[in-house]
Amino acid sequence: MDSIDNLIEQLSRFPGIGAKTAQRLAYHLIRMPEMDAKSIAQAIIDAKDNIKFCSNCFNITEVDPCIICTSVERDTSCMCVVEQPLDVIAFEKTRVYKGVYHVLHGAISPINGIGPQEIKINELITRLETGHFKEIILATNVNLDGEATAMYIHQIISKMDVEITRPARGLPFGGDLEYADQTTLSKAIEGR
Repeated sequence: MDSIDNLIEQLSRFPGIGAKTAQRLAYHLIRMPEMDAKSIAQAIIDAKDNIKFCSNCFNITEVDPCIICTSVERDTSCMCVVEQPLDVIAFEKTRVYKGVYHVLHGAISPINGIGPQEIKINELITRLETGHFKEIILATNVNLDGEATAMYIHQIISKMDVEITRPARGLPFGGDLEYADQTTLSKAIEGR
């Protein structure tokens, strides 16, 4: 296998990158100035060398524990449970949530062979047993795997003295009722 084929094959391993996109990216990298291509390669190496999981919340970080876990400005009595580090970024961009996080690194998905042991649920239970939390927000994705994960966690922690909530669901801001599907409208009314 020559260098270009290897590059295309490696790029196609990224999620959402098919063969055609991998080819376009590979040829773009070849045409760009050598210093720019080396900067990209070095950025990947640096990220792999320096980024780790926070030993507390399992978010990605360069310092352990992460800056969210060590911040004195955070409400440590409220924990938001999310599936991926990208979910933390989404919440942080709102500048509304001021609690701490727990990143599961996935969702329960029996079809894909992912059970509770393959994600960070045991670590979540340990944190809840040793911490002093008043509220747990189960902010898993609104799909079959996310709902199954939230239900599983809810079942386990419902015995604990903690309020368990979910983010509200329903109509998007600026959306028209006539275009909303039945499930969205139902959830909007139920969660009002």
